[in-house]
Amino acid sequence: MNIAVAQSGGPTSAINASLLGVINAALDSKEIETVFGSFYGIEGVINNNFVNLNEIFESEYNRQLLRQTPSTYLGSCRYKLPDFEKNPPVYEVIADRFKEKNIGAFFYIGGNDSMDTTDKLSNYFKQIGSDIKVIGVPKTIDNDLYCTDHTPGFGSAAKYLTACLQEITRDASVYNMKSVVIAETMGRNAGWLAASSCVLHKCGNKAPHLIYLPEVEFSVEKFVNDVKAQLSKNDTVIVVLSEGIDIEGSTYMSENRDEFGHGFLSGGGKFLENVVKKEIGCKVRSMELSVLQRCSAFMSSLTDIKEAEQIGSAAVKEALRGTTGVMMCFERISNSPYEVKITTVPAGKVANYEKKVPTEWINKEKNNVKDIAIEYFLPLIQGEQEFIMENGIPKHIIANN
Repeated sequence: MNIAVAQSGGPTSAINASLLGVINAALDSKEIETVFGSFYGIEGVINNNFVNLNEIFESEYNRQLLRQTPSTYLGSCRYKLPDFEKNPPVYEVIADRFKEKNIGAFFYIGGNDSMDTTDKLSNYFKQIGSDIKVIGVPKTIDNDLYCTDHTPGFGSAAKYLTACLQEITRDASVYNMKSVVIAETMGRNAGWLAASSCVLHKCGNKAPHLIYLPEVEFSVEKFVNDVKAQLSKNDTVIVVLSEGIDIEGSTYMSENRDEFGHGFLSGGGKFLENVVKKEIGCKVRSMELSVLQRCSAFMSSLTDIKEAEQIGSAAVKEALRGTTGVMMCFERISNSPYEVKITTVPAGKVANYEKKVPTEWINKEKNNVKDIAIEYFLPLIQGEQEFIMENGIPKHIIANN
């Protein structure tokens, strides 16, 4: 048989490593002949936009490049697969595409909404008596997928964030004057990425002095008092802010929403910068790390990259065992020594749910996280990749689609 694989949702530094894991396991299997990649997620399947990945990645050199290239080699989409009852023809087109190419298994690498597609497709194939297997491979820097200890892509984003904050702290501390720096991270409803910045405390840094997560109620008045209290003890105060916090009385959040109903968030840091200027009057600067935090492969976590590749390979082996309708996931065995095992969970238990930062990790003042969180985050950011370089920068592989 042949298999198909696609990528969806926001890009990360590790999503191509998961794609590589699928390709490697398929090339090693005597049961799989060809790996077809679908450009632009499930939309590529519908539009018959496939590429033969065997021809491209029979080269070990290209596979190495794929491992170190951030973002999605096959592109992505924000397409919400409708319910079968509302639009049967879409499902029939997908089934026809797979039949034309003798696809026996489909692997969808993505986040929460991609698991919704995985669940719907697997249920459809069961309903029509098709033997096509559908497996979800987790991905998101938000780390908010249910039933998995963590998600590929998160560790690299957390490593980049903490490294940047350490340098921001050094930069902001050169002058003998009171100042505040507000760094805004991604994280719509779950503050995992912002919380991961606590790892800096393990490195002897006081910063970040304040961390605000969407899991707890936010008060502008309390924020001002928190900053004043920190300024009484430190010349420079570093604040980490998750983009999804609900700032009462502000209009910084966009009303625009994507196909899945998610709002586009940004600007909370700038809003609070103006609050500090007005209420405190010291030097203040805000910054959004934006897309840099999710696609900075040069500061990627080797642990993250290796695990992403392993879970992609495990997905293929799971499909060959006859499994369908599941998402691959990590189960943590221990923090030190760090050990995880790869298991599965029904995709329907993941789709359209969000895993939040445990409330017991958040301090009673609701403006930082406890040291217990460091034990969780620290193993995920270990190790560095070795890169193939070209003209002084990492070389990337780019699809010709």
